[in-house]
Amino acid sequence: MVEVKWLGRVPYAQAWDLQRNLVAEKRERALADQLLLLEHDPVYTLGRSGQEKNLLLDEVARRQAEIDLYWVDRGGDVTYHGPGQLVGYPILDIKEIHKAHGLPRPDLHLYLRQLEAVLIKTLAAYDLSGRRYAGYTGVWVDTPAGPRKIAAIGVKVNARGITSHGFALNIDPDLGHFAGIIPCGIAEHGVTSMARLINRSLTLADVLPVVVKAFAGVFQVETRFVTPLIYA
Repeated sequence: MVEVKWLGRVPYAQAWDLQRNLVAEKRERALADQLLLLEHDPVYTLGRSGQEKNLLLDEVARRQAEIDLYWVDRGGDVTYHGPGQLVGYPILDIKEIHKAHGLPRPDLHLYLRQLEAVLIKTLAAYDLSGRRYAGYTGVWVDTPAGPRKIAAIGVKVNARGITSHGFALNIDPDLGHFAGIIPCGIAEHGVTSMARLINRSLTLADVLPVVVKAFAGVFQVETRFVTPLIYA
């Protein structure tokens, strides 16, 4: 059983602390697997392979734009989180989930592909054709201007097979904030959003149950909504 919690708008540092606490709890006692769903205040984060050259705004410009910055312990390079983007942080014992499917140990590459599949299924519910892009992690769509990234993925799996960090799906964020970085270090392609592609307004509340249904199907788990830990 995976407990799903909608946390609302959460500052990045608070959500990162929450993840670390939940990972520690899973190590110390029997804590149910979690899927935290939320949105962040505007923030840039750089993962373990992040390069400062992909951060285009200096500290003064970031302060003026009211965008925070964190170096974090997930995989991947630089990305943006902000209002209108659905962020998912699965805190899972992926070892047990993969064991249930006949795998002797947790498979990080399979886990990344599973998260991509969740997002591709979500997009399909809106008649959008998401796809993988060889050589890159995340989900892409084809547009008249070329491939555009619509969802980023960056995760951490500790030695015990417990996951943290996760995915970010662009529902209707301020895409202008992506101009302050080279998203994921990929200079040749831009980003887009679901609202832009379907040409109508779309809220996180619209998409959230679709993501949860897709997550349950891909990971072959039962889910249930529980009282959130943080109230927006």
